[in-house]
Amino acid sequence: MTLRALSLLAIAASATAAAAPETFNIDPNHTHPMFETDHMGGLSVWRGIFDTTGGTITVDRTAGTGKVSVTIDTKSIDLNHPKLSQHVSSPDMLDVEKFPTATYEGTLTGFKDGAPTRVDGNLTLHGVTKPVPLTIDSFKCMTNPGTKKYTCGADARGSFNRADFGIDYGKAYGFKMDVALRIQVEATRAD
Repeated sequence: MTLRALSLLAIAASATAAAAPETFNIDPNHTHPMFETDHMGGLSVWRGIFDTTGGTITVDRTAGTGKVSVTIDTKSIDLNHPKLSQHVSSPDMLDVEKFPTATYEGTLTGFKDGAPTRVDGNLTLHGVTKPVPLTIDSFKCMTNPGTKKYTCGADARGSFNRADFGIDYGKAYGFKMDVALRIQVEATRAD
């Protein structure tokens, strides 16, 4: 191999390495943060979803690094019970008029075979920011056969105490303050 050919290979390799971080736009039609929360101190568990979510994910699977930035429209909450959704949206709880968005900013960590296994991040909800780590149960990237676009998807979970965010309605009635999160996300590479 000639010196010129080696130089071209080195340039190509460095260009590939520099291009390794990829940015993905969250697909709002395939991303829905879900939650479970106690009703009446263990009488039942209520489950809800946020219908409108956006943001970006940047990942470098070779270097094992990445960032997550998500914005959730709190007005899009749906507990499949209109009156309850309205109450949770009220000043008693989420106060969506005053706090119309929740955000999550995090760092992808714990990479195994090019896939992150955790997110170390902060949730801002109801005007309060607290650490909320997430465990990633699955992470996969592929060309979507329907859209023909390169897409990454993940399933993540975590939990937090809603009273830590100033949302303690029902505590006096014995409601537990723990909230379990399940987050499905799909994001398309920004080309």
